[in-house]
Amino acid sequence: MQNHFGEIAGVLTAVFWTITAMAFESAGKKVGSLAVNLIRLVIAFFLIGTYSWVARGFFFPSDATAYAWKWLALSGLVGFVIGDLLLFQSYLVIGARVAMLIMALAPPFAALIGWLMLDEVLSPKNWLGMAVTMTGIVLVILKREKKEQNGAIVRKLTSSYSIPGLLLALGGALGQAAGLVISKKGMGDYDAFSSTQIRVLTGIVGFSILFIFMKRWPRVWAALKNGPAMKRISLGAFFGPFLGVSFSLLAVQHTQTGIAATLMAIVPVLIIAPAIFIFKEKINWKEIIGALITVAGVAMFFL
Repeated sequence: MQNHFGEIAGVLTAVFWTITAMAFESAGKKVGSLAVNLIRLVIAFFLIGTYSWVARGFFFPSDATAYAWKWLALSGLVGFVIGDLLLFQSYLVIGARVAMLIMALAPPFAALIGWLMLDEVLSPKNWLGMAVTMTGIVLVILKREKKEQNGAIVRKLTSSYSIPGLLLALGGALGQAAGLVISKKGMGDYDAFSSTQIRVLTGIVGFSILFIFMKRWPRVWAALKNGPAMKRISLGAFFGPFLGVSFSLLAVQHTQTGIAATLMAIVPVLIIAPAIFIFKEKINWKEIIGALITVAGVAMFFL
């Protein structure tokens, strides 16, 4: 178990992100994605600060080096402000389940950026595990469709989802991947939770400036008065920026970025069961097979 601490943290991150994706989709439909983004970061800041104060004696990450602050702050802007802004909007356009399927593209993005920035090299078995995992996820995403063209039946792989929504989720995947790699560069051996707090603080500043220019503060005050939405935002903040992001940093701290990102990418499969029981979505055998292939790919990282 100790030898695979980074991989285990990656799998737990996927579980946490499954919960937070569903919570934020529901909250965003009630009060808007921008308000959800800012409020959840403020809640997460105090959750992390309280934990760090108990665990390390620091409510605020004042013991971080200037080098860590520089890179983690940049990571917060890229990951939280840009990446999550796009991702949360995609929740409202194509739904959390489909958005998280597109987020499966984060691993190859992270591996490429990790190779460019950190000179990371994946072993052949790691690449095979990543490929198997991605194959399972892609199988869930795509569908075969029959169409009649010029009197002939043409079969092709297609998707019936909104192109703008898919592009928003794609931007979210790129932002998450870049933020993850930049986090690893700045974090080093520094505490993962305090590193997350620096990222969260930067995200709060970034969104606050954005709200000033967009004149969206009235929507934030309205969201704070919405009880059902606040319950969902609080739940999402606990499992997202607090536990999820912190465990993602633990994952990249203890294993290679590409491996960690691939394990986190099983969210599209994990989200199938709650989507059935909570949102009453229908599931077919292709999605079940895709889930099994994805789990097999994840297992290859432990063998």
